[in-house]
Amino acid sequence: MRSSRAAFGFFRGGDRDLPVPRELSPAGDMDGAPKLRVESAPAPYCCPACDAADAPGRGFARRYRKARSLSTSSAGSCSEFRRTQSLHGPSPVTTFGPKACMLQNPQAVMHIQDPASQRLTWNKPPKSVLVVKKIRDASLLQPFKDLCVFLTEVKDMIVYVEKKVLDDPAISGDENFGAVTKKFCTFREDLDDISNRVDFIICLGGDGTLLYASSLFQDSVPPVMAFHLGSLGFLTPFQFDAFQSQVTQIIEGNAAIILRSRLKVQVFKENWEKKDGSDEKNVILTNGGEEAGRPAMQYQVLNDVVVDRGPSSYLSNVDLFLDGHLITTVQGDGLIVSTPTGSTAYAVAAGASMIHPNVPAIMITPICPHSLSFRPIVVPAGVELKITLSQDARNTAWVSFDGRKRQEICHGDSISITTSCFPVPSICFRDPVNDWFESLGECLHWNVRKKQNQLGSEEEDF
Repeated sequence: MRSSRAAFGFFRGGDRDLPVPRELSPAGDMDGAPKLRVESAPAPYCCPACDAADAPGRGFARRYRKARSLSTSSAGSCSEFRRTQSLHGPSPVTTFGPKACMLQNPQAVMHIQDPASQRLTWNKPPKSVLVVKKIRDASLLQPFKDLCVFLTEVKDMIVYVEKKVLDDPAISGDENFGAVTKKFCTFREDLDDISNRVDFIICLGGDGTLLYASSLFQDSVPPVMAFHLGSLGFLTPFQFDAFQSQVTQIIEGNAAIILRSRLKVQVFKENWEKKDGSDEKNVILTNGGEEAGRPAMQYQVLNDVVVDRGPSSYLSNVDLFLDGHLITTVQGDGLIVSTPTGSTAYAVAAGASMIHPNVPAIMITPICPHSLSFRPIVVPAGVELKITLSQDARNTAWVSFDGRKRQEICHGDSISITTSCFPVPSICFRDPVNDWFESLGECLHWNVRKKQNQLGSEEEDF
């Protein structure tokens, strides 16, 4: 067995070698050659005062010792809810699926890239693609067939399709298309794991298709190319008319991408049972904190987490905590916790502002609050939110994740929300800035109005 120095990176602080744990995560590819990704863990942080007082060579050692002592402090101290993440949120993982990653910009300042300079590149040529199609939409049958024929026969790609898509009689009954479907690799949601088998994703449909594709990947998400074949199309910038040249360009690499942050959500049940429709794959056991040992359901959410009053006629009454501190009690129809991507969905309809997806933030929006002064707020992406049912609540609450997995929240249950390390790399038609503002104008008609007439020379004096 190798020594402990082989499993840890060492940082020299003062007269000691301090271990910095690293996460070793194998990731296979289609060629069968596993790749090893090594990610350094962030250094524990104490406070700015320690940084100012310590000498540069001993700052890390004192922060490390202080962090160890804080972890064993008594309950009720302010350090009980201390987080190791920065308030700017966890650094997103910039490897997407088995073969894609973000092209690093050497001129980036403070590790923050200009959104217009975010580019996608391939470690190896992509060989597999997941095609996500909107179910029960006859208008998508011909585009789906044309795309699959192009991918299998022209590009020689391995195509993954969900089994229930092929169960459509319009597809299974097409004899001419039968030779193509025999080449497909099929899977079933919540039963088959395709996380390390798909190099990139193509969505055919509306915004809901992209949300569904995100839910299929609970960790690293392959790059997503979304075609606008649905109703609104705010998140789908590509038109299908020129799909052959556009898909070819993506396969060749070096495309613009936008990193859409997701929320990591854990639901802790006081009396957990499988009757709520959850599956074992999403059930985890926590390792620390006051929720230690309790089973939890975990979700990766792209748009929003919505807590509402459900079928009850009473106001919902839930407590909102931020990093362990009670912020407020929400009385009203409910609460929306959204990503910047989700800020243009339910949140904006409830009166919230619109946030560009590159902004590291979490938006909290009340739904019809029982207070005129309760306005939407934006908090840093690194904080941890917790939602519980108030002790004096007259009824239970209900929660949904991107409009799915709806379940009841009772007394003793809690919902933990923070920014996920695994964003959705959405491929842009032009770049993140232009695509977003074009969607605001075309889909939401943002600031579209009749312009004021120009004054004539004779009217300037009035």
